[in-house]
Amino acid sequence: MFAALDMGQKMLVIGGILSLLASAMHIAIIVGGPDWYRFFGAGEAMAQMAEKGSAYPVIITLAIAAILAIWAWFAFAGAGLLWRPPLLRTGLFAISAVYLLRGLVLVPMFFVTPDKINAFAIWSSLIVLIYGFFYSFGTWKSWASLS
Repeated sequence: MFAALDMGQKMLVIGGILSLLASAMHIAIIVGGPDWYRFFGAGEAMAQMAEKGSAYPVIITLAIAAILAIWAWFAFAGAGLLWRPPLLRTGLFAISAVYLLRGLVLVPMFFVTPDKINAFAIWSSLIVLIYGFFYSFGTWKSWASLS
């Protein structure tokens, strides 16, 4: 089935899979608890709230997981594998922009707050840039079929 897709569709499928993996990772962080919040860069405050049993970290992390799952739906729909959400083109464009901008946030950080740049900031930015590449390239190559 994957082989029958054009290049844009394949890129969107890969982007959707990546978003689903990120969504699942956020669910795993909730299950993993405070140490997982720390390891994955959520910050000490979130980890401490999780240690105290606060619902806030769970709600925020579930919301992020849900958004990432919706973004996967948009990618799969753009590839023609799922039913179309409203504003598919606009959504894919916006998702691409969010991923790319989040990945590129590291550039101004070098000038504004270089002390905040750590391994997590570098790796997460690179990973999200890859996500943005698949979404933006897939959206661009599939643009005509998304109308």
